[in-house]
Amino acid sequence: MTEIILMLKPAALNGVSINMTLGDEILKIVNKIYTPDSFIETSFKRYDLAFKTDEAGRPILLFLGKADGEGRIKGERFARRLVFDDSGNVLKDHWDNKGKVS
Repeated sequence: MTEIILMLKPAALNGVSINMTLGDEILKIVNKIYTPDSFIETSFKRYDLAFKTDEAGRPILLFLGKADGEGRIKGERFARRLVFDDSGNVLKDHWDNKGKVS
């Protein structure tokens, strides 16, 4: 089975309006294993990140942008698509941009 992975760089930031895909540096953050079933907030360069992890500690939902005064992130929402075979090996692992959040 051949798999093609595209790694795209973030687009320019215009205020808090973000139109972007995940770049290599952000993928390094979200490809780590964290506390299972948790919500983690962090920052990376000029972006605020918040993500939810699954039962294995893999990030599966990512909010990327600028946090407001109440801690809500205004920017983009990404969902992770993980597909496993019968023995638990990862067949597909990619992030889909689900649009803007406010």
